[in-house]
Amino acid sequence: MKQKTSKQRIYDLILAALCMALGIVLPFFTGQIPQIGGMLLPMHLPVLLCGLLCGWQYGGLVGFVLPLLRYAMFGMPPIFPTGIAMAFELAAYGIIAGYLYNHSRWQCVISLYRSLIAAMIGGRIVWGVVRVLLTGVSGEPFTWQLFLSGAFLTAIPGIILQLVFIPVLMVALGRTGMVRFRREDKTAETVQS
Repeated sequence: MKQKTSKQRIYDLILAALCMALGIVLPFFTGQIPQIGGMLLPMHLPVLLCGLLCGWQYGGLVGFVLPLLRYAMFGMPPIFPTGIAMAFELAAYGIIAGYLYNHSRWQCVISLYRSLIAAMIGGRIVWGVVRVLLTGVSGEPFTWQLFLSGAFLTAIPGIILQLVFIPVLMVALGRTGMVRFRREDKTAETVQS
């Protein structure tokens, strides 16, 4: 993998800051009705985008800091256990999506979907594990039914939104030249070796 130039690092830092700002602002659109926010998952979109656009390091950092920063600024989401579990979940989203997409042989819509689906599954598993660990601290029961309901059943609209909106946005950014879909050419690697 190529080393990033300082100009690319600055560009990634600006995009990560923009994703952080989006993650702070988007929940306001669903904040009046918490059930809608739990269904549409507004903080997940910018974290996944950050991982895809900037790489796993920025995606993981933005994902971890975002719920903690929103709690410090606005008192939402409640820090324990929701905010802490979300911090680990969103960090996993950013890391998994960014790593898989940026290390895939072809960066195309198919690898984009693979990365998104793997990140969604991995992030939800991390969320479940953290919630189980926090159960020991809080004494609240966290059952298999609560995991399925919180991770998948109530989140179906948000999952659909992520699987539709993010690829459409990435393709649009690809057409503007901001994102480059690429194929790894084996013959070019052989000639360079």
